[in-house]
Amino acid sequence: MHSFSILIIITLYFALLMLISYFTSRKSSDNEAFFLGNRKSPWYVVALGMVGTSLSGVTFISVPGMVRNVDMTYMQMVLGFFVGYIAIAYILLPLYYRLNLTTIYGYLGQRFGAKSHKTGASFFLLSKTIGAAVRLYLVAIILQRLVFDAWNVPFVITVIGIIVLIWGYTAKSGIKTIVWTDALQTFVLIAALVLIIVGLMSNMGLNVSETAQVIRDNGHARIFVFDDWHSTQNFFKLFFSGIFITIVMNGLDQDMMQKNLSCKNLKDAQKNMISYGLAFTPVTLLFLVLGALLLVYAGQHQIVLPTVSDEILPMITSQYFDGWAFGLFIIGIIAASFSSADSALTALTTSFCVDILGVEKVKMTEAVKTRRMTHIGISAVFVIIILIIQAIATDSVIHAIYKVASYTYGPLLGLYLFGLYSKVKPIDKYVPYVAILAPILCFSIEIMLKHILNYQIGFELLILNALLTGLGLFLIRATVETRHTSSLQRNI
Repeated sequence: MHSFSILIIITLYFALLMLISYFTSRKSSDNEAFFLGNRKSPWYVVALGMVGTSLSGVTFISVPGMVRNVDMTYMQMVLGFFVGYIAIAYILLPLYYRLNLTTIYGYLGQRFGAKSHKTGASFFLLSKTIGAAVRLYLVAIILQRLVFDAWNVPFVITVIGIIVLIWGYTAKSGIKTIVWTDALQTFVLIAALVLIIVGLMSNMGLNVSETAQVIRDNGHARIFVFDDWHSTQNFFKLFFSGIFITIVMNGLDQDMMQKNLSCKNLKDAQKNMISYGLAFTPVTLLFLVLGALLLVYAGQHQIVLPTVSDEILPMITSQYFDGWAFGLFIIGIIAASFSSADSALTALTTSFCVDILGVEKVKMTEAVKTRRMTHIGISAVFVIIILIIQAIATDSVIHAIYKVASYTYGPLLGLYLFGLYSKVKPIDKYVPYVAILAPILCFSIEIMLKHILNYQIGFELLILNALLTGLGLFLIRATVETRHTSSLQRNI
């Protein structure tokens, strides 16, 4: 497909998003609409949009690519995801609705204190900024190679252009607009995925049963690994890591929970979460099927695959398929990337304004102005981080995201577990030190296990990080005398 045709697709797609933004922001563009969508979002629309937000452009590229190295073992983690969604629906959502929170980190302030509140929000800001930037980098570099290199457009201009497009339709009403744009984008990316698979099967002359057979014969249908405890693909490692990764990257993530908090009530939010969880599993399986089919196709046509797994799908669709397949790929990756990045940008703006700046305590006009400036500032930060990531890109971006999450979301998981399942109150001013020390200890333990026991720690690092955080919070617990003194001071 010609680069000019791709640019037309991007332009038309963006115009549709801007049209949705216009209609959703006509009546309200204040902070209540931006942060919580006036709490009027239909749960089924939210559920559909959350699928796209979770998938992102990284899933569209990295999940099919990872089949070459680990077959379909990623599904073990996905099964754990669903258990995590249930925990979020019936443990965390009731808490958030009962406290009537704008951002979920307000719970830490009520449970532990102001320092803990800002610590939790800061770890989210760090985690989400890095994760969202990695996802956007992947899309930007692909569009750069396939479209803008032909016109000698510098990579920095491509990145700025993408960020400006996303900022353009999220600036006015934030989550109120995103609920609807993400639903559209989820529909588009799933449609593109299904059509690519159907087209690939047709090209290879396969029906459904024959497709399943060739995947099995090709040796990439393996899902479960029970026999190797040293492997990072071991079922128990991935399944339980999937549970906790879902809890932290969804239930303790303002990005995902902001959509839930925009629902009309708790019951709707729970229906949204369970429906979203049910939909996510088969969609992910389709991505793995696509990856296996690409390997079969490459084998049949003796195609030399790129070293970097993330490049398999874009290379085959652009070089060996007709224009329709590559067009679907471009539409799918743009839809997936925008649905992830727009909600991340909105959530980061919300958290920084509410948790760090405390805009809910200032006048309405000042609060709106602060929110708009913050939205621009975070957009600029995205550009800077993407340019940094360009120099340190890795083979599998999705693995890199989960690895970063294990370090940055671990303290958040520890804080929430400690707050929910203990009555101990740590000394608030020491909480930031515990949250910083825990990941450092995790890194040291990871290095020691690798060199001394030849054990490669995987995503269970997240659980270890949370346990170390919980232990640290217990060690800095307030004494009886301290609590008594604090009580007297409050009374005075």
